[in-house]
Amino acid sequence: MPASALGLALSAAVVHALWNLLLARARDPQAAGAVAVVAGVAIWAPVALATGGMTTRALPYVPASAAFELAYWAMLGLAYRIGELSVTYPLARGMAPVLLLLAGLAGLGGAIGGLQVAGVALVAVGIVAVRGMRARGGVPEVALAAGIAACIASYTLIDRAALHHADPIAYLWLVLALTAPPYVVAMVRIRGREALRASITPAVVGTGIAMFGSYVLALAALQRASAAAVGAVRETSVVLVTAFAAAVLHEDVGPVRAAGAVLVTAGIVLIALG
Repeated sequence: MPASALGLALSAAVVHALWNLLLARARDPQAAGAVAVVAGVAIWAPVALATGGMTTRALPYVPASAAFELAYWAMLGLAYRIGELSVTYPLARGMAPVLLLLAGLAGLGGAIGGLQVAGVALVAVGIVAVRGMRARGGVPEVALAAGIAACIASYTLIDRAALHHADPIAYLWLVLALTAPPYVVAMVRIRGREALRASITPAVVGTGIAMFGSYVLALAALQRASAAAVGAVRETSVVLVTAFAAAVLHEDVGPVRAAGAVLVTAGIVLIALG
């Protein structure tokens, strides 16, 4: 893996971890999520419009992906409001590649390799450690993380097909532009207008910018190295988020939960490389 690709992939991981930290530490993560999506769509619009765009073949995928993005953001904001970043993020990021692997096996009827078996096992052990044997992460929090993982896996499958016919940045922008209006309307009803107004802060706007930025950095890395290698490096964000949650949010990240985050990361890496 070239040093430039490694640097870009690590940067993508850091930025992804940072925007999740900013969202989790917001006064109202649900309202902040709506503001962040709108801010990201508005600020990145010139970049998206300057790209190659997409063919009409990509358009049917946009509303399907947007539906899962909407569910993803709704559950992510709620999970960060009622739960802990150091539980939700590792669980969601760990379960998503396992679901993608299972979907691939079901759809293609292929065999699972030894590295992937080991990866799934490590993710499973890591999830138990992160959650804790005695429900350290509450049932709603774990259920939300599972829902988030299902959304990640679903829109990833849709986007893989769509990106044969579209520029990645333009496609992501259009998906989130379609996601933003219903999410804002829902958050106005659920959290209230004042909550959204209070969430218009530099940190939340930065969340929206960083959300797109992490994706752009990952795309740049993919131009220089294989998808498996880039994906494996990006998942260091799980360990970074756990460290940020302990240092910044002062969450109770003990040695078992920290070890669980490392195991989840190692498992994802093996699945990606398998």
